[in-house]
Formats: sequence, C-alpha cells, structure tokens
Amino acid sequence: MSVNSSIPFDLQRIRSDFPTLQRQIHNGVPLIYLDSTATAQKPQSVLTAMDEYYRRSNANIHRGVHTLAEEATAAYEGARQSIAQFIGARTAREVIFVRNTTEAINLVAMTWGRTQLQTGDLVILTEMEHHSNLVPWQMLAAERGLRLEFIPVTDDGLLDLAVYQQLLEQGPKLVAFTHMSNVLGTINPAKEMIAAAHQAGALALVDGAQSVPHLPVDVRDLDADFLAFSAHKMVGPTGIGVLYGKEALLNAMPPFMGGGDMIKKVTLRTFAANTLPHKFEAGTPAIAEGIGFGAAVDYLKTVGMQAVEEHEQTIIRYALERFAEISGVTVIGPAAEHKGAVLAFTMQEAHPHDVAQLLDREGIAVRAGHHCAMPLHERFKLPATTRASFYLYNTIEEVDRLAEGVEKVKRMFA
Repeated sequence: MSVNSSIPFDLQRIRSDFPTLQRQIHNGVPLIYLDSTATAQKPQSVLTAMDEYYRRSNANIHRGVHTLAEEATAAYEGARQSIAQFIGARTAREVIFVRNTTEAINLVAMTWGRTQLQTGDLVILTEMEHHSNLVPWQMLAAERGLRLEFIPVTDDGLLDLAVYQQLLEQGPKLVAFTHMSNVLGTINPAKEMIAAAHQAGALALVDGAQSVPHLPVDVRDLDADFLAFSAHKMVGPTGIGVLYGKEALLNAMPPFMGGGDMIKKVTLRTFAANTLPHKFEAGTPAIAEGIGFGAAVDYLKTVGMQAVEEHEQTIIRYALERFAEISGVTVIGPAAEHKGAVLAFTMQEAHPHDVAQLLDREGIAVRAGHHCAMPLHERFKLPATTRASFYLYNTIEEVDRLAEGVEKVKRMFA
C-alpha cells in the first residue's frame, strides 16, 4: 500500500512537545491517543505559559495599576490579539472570550436571536450538527415560535446543497452550520454556503470547533458573521473558547450577562454597557486559560496550519485505505477529499463501546457513543459509533496499530 509519508514538519519533535504522549499505560503499553476531536493534548509551551502566570503574575485583569495586574492584563489581552490574527479578524474587539463553543452559540441565540428573531422566522440548520448547535436554537424556537429546517445529509456524508438552495428561497434569518463534522469528518463548503446565505438575506453562524484546530480558517475570507470555537480542541486549555462576530453585529447586540467589567457606568436603577469586547465578558474571566489559549495559537502558528492540514490528510487517506481492508467494518462519512482526520466506524461483531474498551487495553484511546450528535446517528440508523480522531501529533504507525487492534477485536468476537 503506497503512502505519502513526506510531511512538511518534524513530527517526532512535535510529539516530544506533548508530555502526555510520552505515557505508558496498562503495564507499559505506549499510549496511542486518537481522541483529539473530543479534546487535544497540550504542548509544554501551553502548560508553561499558564504556570508562569500563576507563579509570577497572578492578579486580576483590567482593574489594577500595580505591576502584577498590568502583567496579567498584558498577557491576557496579548492572547486575544494573537487569536484575532490567527483567524483573520479585523480587530481584537471582534474576539469575545467565552467558556467554550457551546457558550458562544448560546450567546448568539440569547442576545442576537432574542432581539432579531420573531414568531415564524426561519433558522436553517443541518442534520450533522453537534448538540451545541441544535439545542440552543430548539430552546429559542420553543420560546419564540421559530421555524427550524434542516439541510439533509446524503448517504455518503455530504450536505444536500440542492435542498439548501430550496430552503434559502423561504427567506431565512439565520443559517447555522458546522464547518467540519465531529462524526463524519465532512468539511462543508463554508465560503459558498455563507455567500448563498447572504444572498438570501440571512446571517451565517459557523461552528468552527473542529475546523479551526485543523484547517486554515480566515473569517474575512469566509465572510462569516459569527464563528465559534474552543481552545481545548486546538492544543489549548479547557474552559475557554471564542465567539468571533463582526464588530457592527456585536455592537448592536445586548449584553449576555450582567456584572463586573461589562459595564461602563452603573447607578441603582440603570447601567451603561462597556465597549467591545468587555461588554460580553462579565466578571473575572479564566485568565490563566486565556493566556494558555494564546500560547496554543502561537504554537499552531509556528507549526503552520497548512502543514497541519496536509499531515492530517496523509493520515486520513491512509486510515481509510487500511480500514477498507477489514471486512465487517463500515466507516461512515465521505471520501478523503471531503473529509478531515476523523474516522467513525461500526463493526458487525461488536458494539462500539466494547470496541473502545478493548482497544484501550492495547493502549489506544478512542471514543464510543453518539458523540453529541444523536440526530445524525439516527439519520444513519446507528445507535453509536466508535470514533478515532487524529491530529498533528499522530503517525502512520499509530494508524497501523489501530487497524491491528480492530482486527484483534474482530477475531475475539468472531
């Protein structure tokens, strides 16, 4: 089997940057971590940045004039600037720190949605959405009497864009869709979908939880109105994410939560909201995590997102070839040219949870379940799948180990 093993960066050096990848588990079995779609491992530079904040500059931000407060503020706001540059935002004011992708989407639903959507208004979603881009709109639809319609997923794991065009003719107010499916790996044509939404008079929200860590993403090139993503899926810490929004839209939206730092002036009966981005960032934020997020983005910039994408394409193409050789195993999702480095599969002989548990004995960490995408699994008439997901630190040899592990599970159940 031919494999293009030439990758444009030093893979072994990259692997050495991640302490967790050096672990051995289950009596000395080397760890093979294939669950980066759920959360990625962290390089030493991220851990060091967070540790240095707590050891040297631990103070609250934006409020103090002493040295530690100014150091902490500079590091936190420097991280915001790095993230803005990473996604091509026009200004750091368009980068709002939130807890995660889920909170970012809820922020849009509860602020822009509550002020702009009325009874009968149409919101277009897709059948492949993560629950975080379904449930907030379901909640708002129940509250406001909105219409929700869904772009279907074809049998080969692509969006049916002909149906999308038909739905656009119904005059939607918003189109919200995942850039890359966390189950199928499908990379949707975001730029074309956004342009079509705008032509129909709708705004476009992109769930970038899976795309921003793995692909070059430029919000100005996409012309996205909103983009949501999380640090922990892109070698950063948990508990922090970003909502990108066009400045004019964010300025017109009311605050999400009330409290300290999101205000310009407060009286006993009234308040005036702060300017962007602080208007949406009430209370003491996740300071160390924000600094760690900046370090994660700096790390990915050093590697290069084009190099990350090319490496992952090599991995997923090889993985699809290897799994095509295993009888009784079915991979769901599109061909490699439409797919990121996600491999969700079923096995005739074994339940996905059994597969995941037995692979763990071989030191292979995968995920089993519906992956917070129950409607998508129902679309394919599957209760669950086993999912292996790859990132910049995974190797061809690990794909072989995974395939060998699946074949071993298959023999056990047969």
